[in-house]
Amino acid sequence: MDIHITLHGRRDLTGQIYGQLRAGIIEGRLAANARLPSTRDLAVQLGVSRKTTLEVFERLIAEGFLRTRAGDGTFVAEGLMRLPSAQPEPVSARARATGIWRKMPERMSMPMPTAPESLDCDFKGGVTDKSLFPHDVWRRCMNHALRAQARSSGGVAGYRDPGGEQELRLGIARYLAFSRAVVCNWQDVLVTQGAQQALDLLARVTLQPGDVVAVEEPGYPPARAIFTALGARIAHVPVDGEGLVVGKLPRNTRLVYVTPSHQFPLGMPMSLDRRVELLEWAAKRGAVIVEDDYDGEFRFEGRPVESLKSLDRAGLVAYVGTFSKTLFPDLRLGYVVPPATLSGPLWNAKQIGDWHSCMLTQTALGAFMLDGEYAKHLRRMHKAYAERRAILIGHLRGALAPWFEPLPATAGIHLVARLADPLREESVVAAARAVSVGLYGIGALYAGEPAQQGVLFGYGGTNAVSVERGMTRLATLMPTLMR
Repeated sequence: MDIHITLHGRRDLTGQIYGQLRAGIIEGRLAANARLPSTRDLAVQLGVSRKTTLEVFERLIAEGFLRTRAGDGTFVAEGLMRLPSAQPEPVSARARATGIWRKMPERMSMPMPTAPESLDCDFKGGVTDKSLFPHDVWRRCMNHALRAQARSSGGVAGYRDPGGEQELRLGIARYLAFSRAVVCNWQDVLVTQGAQQALDLLARVTLQPGDVVAVEEPGYPPARAIFTALGARIAHVPVDGEGLVVGKLPRNTRLVYVTPSHQFPLGMPMSLDRRVELLEWAAKRGAVIVEDDYDGEFRFEGRPVESLKSLDRAGLVAYVGTFSKTLFPDLRLGYVVPPATLSGPLWNAKQIGDWHSCMLTQTALGAFMLDGEYAKHLRRMHKAYAERRAILIGHLRGALAPWFEPLPATAGIHLVARLADPLREESVVAAARAVSVGLYGIGALYAGEPAQQGVLFGYGGTNAVSVERGMTRLATLMPTLMR
């Protein structure tokens, strides 16, 4: 490998090379066991005599910074691995983030941290069960994608369409028309790096600093973070049993972010009357509505409610979806079907931001959808999640009814249960953790003072046996908290 060494003039070349190599080893830039170039190669690289590099290596070997292995080369010694890496002190106060970013929490992920220990049953929300995924089928789809990549552009490597691969966009358009009544052409679909990037792109092309964005209260913290980071003023609008309270929206709202299929986190679907009211309100004011349908594929009760996008006649709804809840989050694929007037700006914003998402995963997922494997996978997941949900609700309405009141939720892979007075979510979460059950309070999902005490039960990442075991332990635990 080449080592970056800068020589100034021709004086004391041995000292200059020695000093920079030694500093690189001490500071950790040259890791233990890293192989160094030979003295001959290093001399050629630096334009010095081999005698100079030999003297440097001999000195560093003598001091224990390097070691040699006969016939194999020269390596960085392991002794310094036991020392902590030196952290350089900042030399300038000028390289600072803007005020908004300095105030941001270090972690903008869901406020449901990974448990420090392995839990027998973890009801963490927003995660899925990879054991249900058909990995063999996916491997075939990836092989198809590799062949397609080799054939693309006549074998010349180049950049792709920022909107996404046609195969995947077609699969998404067909799926949305069939299952969500969102009628669109494949050209209307923009593929993104998960729903989070879709929200970021929409905010970038519709908002200016100081614009008002209305979000649900309680609501989805990563969405609030995006709008805040772009300088928007956030209006936290309460929800009731029918969803977002439209009458509480500020008149000057530029963008409304909602989760109408399965309100996050409380779970109620937005009623049809409330959907129509929101669309009418937005049409009068020219406000953009972002409909985040993050896990609406999993409906367990009642008839499907029309999406806002399918009811939109004014061209104001941007429909956002993700594969994080139906496949797995680390796939990092989502999509947005925007109003026609935003398609061009979003395409440009996607190209400027990262040009396009990974062709391989897009092509593989497109084949997965068009071959019918995605629909089969959803049916398999729906059956498994329905079983887990039934066990949860059975316990919450049975032995746990004195302490938990499950809130109505007809869809999704989590539900929320309100705690009976005088229980507090912090104490319930801590007590559950002590018996190896992971519960998560909803207080952190409020921007202001929580309106109620409750816990979230996510059942996407834990199997039916674990759900039964966890709920049984809670039934034994809860009476002890009321003494």
